[in-house]
Amino acid sequence: MARILDVIEYPDAAPNEIVHRIPERGSGDFRIGSQLIVREGQMAVFFRDGKALDTFGPGRHTITTANIPLLVNLVRRVFSGDTPFTAEVYFVNMRDFIDQRWGTPEPVTLRDEVLRMVRLRAHGTFSMAVADPQLFVGQVVGTRGYYATQDIVGFLRGMIISRLTDMIGENIKSLFDLPAMFDEISAATRIKLHDEFAALGLDLKRLFVISVSPTEETSKAIDEAASMGAIGNMDAYVKFKAAQAVGDAAQQPGGAVGDTAQMSMGLATGMAAAQAIAGAFTQPQQQAPAAAQPAAGPADPVQALQTLKQLLDNGLITQEEYDAKRADILGRL
Repeated sequence: MARILDVIEYPDAAPNEIVHRIPERGSGDFRIGSQLIVREGQMAVFFRDGKALDTFGPGRHTITTANIPLLVNLVRRVFSGDTPFTAEVYFVNMRDFIDQRWGTPEPVTLRDEVLRMVRLRAHGTFSMAVADPQLFVGQVVGTRGYYATQDIVGFLRGMIISRLTDMIGENIKSLFDLPAMFDEISAATRIKLHDEFAALGLDLKRLFVISVSPTEETSKAIDEAASMGAIGNMDAYVKFKAAQAVGDAAQQPGGAVGDTAQMSMGLATGMAAAQAIAGAFTQPQQQAPAAAQPAAGPADPVQALQTLKQLLDNGLITQEEYDAKRADILGRL
């Protein structure tokens, strides 16, 4: 016959342990009059046949039909209070579990009014606590004998990242606005997650965004924009890219001699494209007599698109940059 548990307690919870079940496997034998000791920072939930009978706070409790009314029918079926009945007790750690870390496993792609498209990584911390022991055990823990933070943090991270991404996408116009908005983003995301945590019997106590950083590709785009001096200046941008491509070619082995003709062609193409594209974006100035004016750069969007394609074919801009500039030209028609 299994040993009857006259004293039920769990004094030595591990630092990251949320729930400990007694017994860890199967059901325990209890009887009316057994002592339940619940320490500060704990709650104890009696379960039988998969149903919660009652929840006890800190203190020493004697198991009776008065404090567990659902035992009345059970006791009526046995001969006396000394006859054991089977049940399980889940000790739930109610303290705050702080410094739980979250982060994006892969870069998140977002629209950006300045850079058009950015890829970002984010990380931070959060703290949580059990708010409803019965709900948490029933919805999350089940029949497990031991449940710790590492068993659920991965799932919670996914929830946090999903809602944080939604919040940034809906409210932040540009990557450059993010650093000043960390507190507001954290608070708004925490509010958005409240009901989802509550459905698991949890309370999201704190949520902090520590860093939102661009990927290497996005950082490069930011550096290029800073080097150019004016984001959105098409003439300056294309000249910058053409000069950058020629400079890169000069750094290649033999570039100073064998590739001189190719470099010159690339530079000429870049300058022509700059004039064509800039012309497509600017309004015609007040015209002077034709005899007094030198030949003007082409302002025809069709020609601008053709020269932009030539710039792409010569490797002076990337496919992504070509697509973005092409969209700009077409958008102004």
